[in-house]
Amino acid sequence: MAVNLQTDILELRRSLLSMGALVEQRVNAIVEALIETNLEIAQSVRSGDDEIDQMEVAIEAQCMRLLALAHPVATDLRFVLAVIRISGELERIGDLARGVSKRIIKMSQSDPVELPPPLIDLAFGARTMLSDVLSAMTNEDAHLCRQVRRSDQRLDDIHKTVLLWGRAELPKNPQSAGTAIEILAIAQRFERIADVAAHIADDVIFLIEGRVVRHDHP
Repeated sequence: MAVNLQTDILELRRSLLSMGALVEQRVNAIVEALIETNLEIAQSVRSGDDEIDQMEVAIEAQCMRLLALAHPVATDLRFVLAVIRISGELERIGDLARGVSKRIIKMSQSDPVELPPPLIDLAFGARTMLSDVLSAMTNEDAHLCRQVRRSDQRLDDIHKTVLLWGRAELPKNPQSAGTAIEILAIAQRFERIADVAAHIADDVIFLIEGRVVRHDHP
């Protein structure tokens, strides 16, 4: 089977960007569902995970084909390796968005609780980190990747604030404990989305510079 390496790499890049756009769409939708308690949007995100899974499988197959038949080296090899990692991480974000959708649906069945402001900040912050890292990936912008990595600590701190809210809320309003627990679970998933976005930033830096920065301080 003939392989045109540069043509196939361009196609692989298009596939990855399409997957990133779809995952970003899912995260945007789930933030909207949370803020507006929109169960219709939450249901659509919960039922729409298969498409992202299929895209990851197809991208991995493209990468394996290139590695087996084209034997890429140097920058091309880095690109293929980075794509394998990034597609897996995008799939993980899709799973996390689906997890948030399930929690929103469950929360709607319990006693209502006003969403704590730090949870909203966390959701918006995770959404921004994902948007920024996808922009950095598109434009091969290592500087923006480093900004994304630095943002992760701020979101970790916001997540801790939500945990403190839960610690105070549970004994104060035991009748709403189920809803509070769902809120804490949602916060955990948004914090993980931010973590995974930071991991993608690491991968994009590796792609651009050939440096492994995963264990470096931001």
